[in-house]
Amino acid sequence: MTKLPTILHKRDTYIEKIKPFMRTPIVKVMIGHRRVGKSFILFQLIELIRQEKADANIIYINKEDIEFDDMTNYKELHEYISKRLVSDRKNYIFIDEIQNITDFKIAIRSLVLDDNNDIYITGSNSEMFSGDLANELGGRYVEFRIYSLSYLEFLDFHKLSNTDESLERYTHFGGLPYLIHLPLEETVIMEYIRSIYSTIVLRDVVERKSIRNTAFLEQLIRFLANNTGSLFSSKSISDFLKSQNINMTANLIGEYVDALAEAFVVHRINRYDIVGKKLFERKEKYFFENMGIRNAIAGYKYQDRAKRLENLVCNHLLYCSYDVKVGALSPEEIDFVCTRGGETLYIQVAVELSLPDTIEREFGNLLKIKDNYPKIVVSAERSFENSYEGIEHIYIRDFLSSSLTPKMI
Repeated sequence: MTKLPTILHKRDTYIEKIKPFMRTPIVKVMIGHRRVGKSFILFQLIELIRQEKADANIIYINKEDIEFDDMTNYKELHEYISKRLVSDRKNYIFIDEIQNITDFKIAIRSLVLDDNNDIYITGSNSEMFSGDLANELGGRYVEFRIYSLSYLEFLDFHKLSNTDESLERYTHFGGLPYLIHLPLEETVIMEYIRSIYSTIVLRDVVERKSIRNTAFLEQLIRFLANNTGSLFSSKSISDFLKSQNINMTANLIGEYVDALAEAFVVHRINRYDIVGKKLFERKEKYFFENMGIRNAIAGYKYQDRAKRLENLVCNHLLYCSYDVKVGALSPEEIDFVCTRGGETLYIQVAVELSLPDTIEREFGNLLKIKDNYPKIVVSAERSFENSYEGIEHIYIRDFLSSSLTPKMI
């Protein structure tokens, strides 16, 4: 393959997760929306392999490169790779944006039969990598979700100190890796972010789902951006839009929201009954995968501070590999119920903790949960005391600077 681009900043969190599966006949799948840095994680893996074995047989395909325009289906993919395989050593196969190849799963299923093949693929649509691929590969498949830069990665990429000013920049512009090549100025950054957003919506939502009513899709995305962190069902969204003289059925709204979640534009966070230990079928919260994209759509308004804060917390929890849900503790709500392995963590989010009523509500809701798992309140209030009746308070910048291991909670 051709010379790799220079890797200026390594995302070792992901590499460490992938390492245990390297050089095994298990397909490594990296998913996430466009321009989130999946390609550079592939380059980092290739660099790691070459450092250990300079003459490694590496086969690299990038479906966004014009060189591979003629490769459109699984037969052409299989033929291209088969011609480049060697039998006397390991073959390292990297395929970037594989969802652009029709029926690619058939080729991967065949290639994985040879234990000599070490396969890595990326894609920008979760539907393409759903249960079908896992079933076809008979369990020889592991998926890694790649997110926009975490707060600490953002600081590293932009060579910034961990200050409130840096946090404000991160909250405003989000964590698209390419931003390091641009001045951190509102007009420049937002123009770039809007172009990425348009590409994601057009190629991974509109074209893939053959959506005709693009005007309504834009209205729906704007609605979700303006109501980040609110509980909704497809029906409640439909009812609200009808009040605005926009008629769209709940079923169609559900399909559009599914498409946005599959393209990683938004995270869908389901509700969970803490007492009954079950998921509710109706009403979810939606958060944006990238804060910059959310702000490009809804604007960066002072009155949206609480929405942005909750979105930041959700994104960091997902980056730290938590399974995240909204907690229902009738009649109260717990902002996030988070599980990882055998751990459970409860989180409330508040912009300010200056009023007694706010303190009572945020900490009081957590006090009603009768188990011994960690419970914390995350806020933008630095001066508040560290704990309240045994429940920890964490300032948002400290929260985003942690890996959320048990001893840090």
